[in-house]
Amino acid sequence: MTAEDRYLLKRKIRAFGNTVLFLLCRVMPVQKNKISVCTFEGRGGFGCNPRYIVEELHRRNAGYRFVWFVNDDAKEFPAYIKKVKNTVWNRARYLSTSKIWLDNYRKPYGTKKRKGQYYINTWHGTIGFKATGLWRGEAFSEMAYLVSRNDSDMIDYVLIDSEWCREMFPDGLVYYGEFLKFGAPRCDILYGDRGRKKEEFKKRFQVEEKDAKFVMYAPTFREQQKGGSRSVYSQTCSLDFDKLMTALQEKFGGSWYVCVRVHPQLAGSVREYGGEQLIDLSSQDDMYEVLAAMDILITDYSSVAMDASFAGIPVFIYADDIEEYTKERGSLLWELSADTTVPVRNNKRMTPGIDTELPYGIARNNEELGDIIFRFDREAYEVKMKDFKRDVQIVFDGQASRRTADKIEMLMKEGHFRK
Repeated sequence: MTAEDRYLLKRKIRAFGNTVLFLLCRVMPVQKNKISVCTFEGRGGFGCNPRYIVEELHRRNAGYRFVWFVNDDAKEFPAYIKKVKNTVWNRARYLSTSKIWLDNYRKPYGTKKRKGQYYINTWHGTIGFKATGLWRGEAFSEMAYLVSRNDSDMIDYVLIDSEWCREMFPDGLVYYGEFLKFGAPRCDILYGDRGRKKEEFKKRFQVEEKDAKFVMYAPTFREQQKGGSRSVYSQTCSLDFDKLMTALQEKFGGSWYVCVRVHPQLAGSVREYGGEQLIDLSSQDDMYEVLAAMDILITDYSSVAMDASFAGIPVFIYADDIEEYTKERGSLLWELSADTTVPVRNNKRMTPGIDTELPYGIARNNEELGDIIFRFDREAYEVKMKDFKRDVQIVFDGQASRRTADKIEMLMKEGHFRK
């Protein structure tokens, strides 16, 4: 028996134990007003798509009971949410008695849903760069497939915001069920006038300059798995923040602040590159509340690029490891290459019904980044974004949370048992 075989056996035995607990908890009744929520396998807090759905539901009915699973007890939540430790016993107890499940990731292997419950998966990315699921090819492990398959078999609906997602998600999530094309609830906060959010952000971080402008640097979350355990990793940050601020000031004017959003475990390694005009947002549970205050976004392979651009925020891609990252993921959802001057189109193997071009400037080093900033033409960018939104058939109107809450309230009523 190989090491991988032993690891798979160990996980299957643990999953069987989890399932037994869920079956035992079926002696307790399902509570019709109870909703259990989790983000990023418990690593997340009050953020991402579930946050905005929960806020909308609570606004409508204060009688709904919310349970939120967390790995870190220090995470803060509104008083109307019951925070519970993300243990197998708590999951078995609270999930088994909740009418609705909300999650933006995957449920642990061995989780068991019962008749009369509904599971809405909001996922944590929409139109993106990174290949997921079966699109990763050999980079998608057998264990990852088993976890995905177990989770997807329980899902009743997956939220999407576009036809692009409808094409990519089945093999990307190993999910072949029903989609709700409602939009991304986390993006509702980006819709419309964001001026108030910017003023709130300036007050919160004590920025007094009237001409202050903000650029968010948010490289994608990266994780590696060795010996059955996962860890966060990052290469040395090669983005020169001083050169970046100089380029932005010369191009757009104003006093610029760099707002860094990386995984909390990596925040310390990034702070050493900044000065007084660097704001660390890595500990913020909800990225979109602060993204709403930004003037520009810089990322590498994060789907936040698309979300920001739909709100009219200029986006620049800084990807200094395209070949290495493509190899690691197995493939990408766009035809990125070392030649950043070539127009980047969608990977037709994954989205055959979509024909579009990536609207963002792409840089592989600081010199190229400065160049695409200086050459940025807002009018041309807006034309490209209009074409992009038409091609992917995006839903971005600030109403995703409302639509999802409508659906949940319908499911919570009697007579809507489907399985």
